Amino acid sequence: MKKSVFAALVASALISVSAFSASAQEAYPSYVQVNGRADKEIEPNEIYVSITINEKDSKGKVSVEEQERRMLSELRALGIDLKEQLKVSDMSSSLMRRSKAATTKNYQLKLGAAAEVDAVYARLTEAGITDLYISKVTHSDIKKLREQVRVEAMQNARQTAVSLAEAVGQTVGKAFYIFDNNYGESPVVLRASKAMYVNYAGAESMDTAEEESGLEFQKIKLSYSVSAKFVLE
Repeated sequence: MKKSVFAALVASALISVSAFSASAQEAYPSYVQVNGRADKEIEPNEIYVSITINEKDSKGKVSVEEQERRMLSELRALGIDLKEQLKVSDMSSSLMRRSKAATTKNYQLKLGAAAEVDAVYARLTEAGITDLYISKVTHSDIKKLREQVRVEAMQNARQTAVSLAEAVGQTVGKAFYIFDNNYGESPVVLRASKAMYVNYAGAESMDTAEEESGLEFQKIKLSYSVSAKFVLE
């Protein structure tokens, strides 16, 4: 019974679409159908670094509180606004052998450039805080930039329609159909020196890491495509 109802709804939807297409064709017998696309590359200006402090990393020799003091001191030395840029994202405690408690604290640090990330990694790893990774890369005006690219894609579609119409001695009127194909933004790829991975590779790789260049991020690419139909006059 349910399958029959679903089939009936699908058939009804298809009939409605066909009816709309037919009515549009009847209302606008002469039209041009085009696609428009726009792309934009932007430099990321918001880079989020996740920092984890855990007593187990130092085998219980350095408390979380002491590691936190070291971290805050190093970040202040770099001119980072701790109130605005550093947030505690999680804190937990688990029981270890001999009933000793191991506490873990997770932080999220907001930075604005690859050079700042490089400096933070260098200072914190020297202070013995090595569990760091980049969790997110974006731009502060990403929504506004997306809208700009979307509008540009539509403008490009109209310009294409105008060019085609002029080729046959006609002009473009109003748009009676617009379909927004949202491609969104491409993933941001991180390029980094081995200095970022010292905590994973071990102390032996430190010398090699220091010889390599710092971090750089690929640009964020925004791509939008639209399909549109314009009346020919």
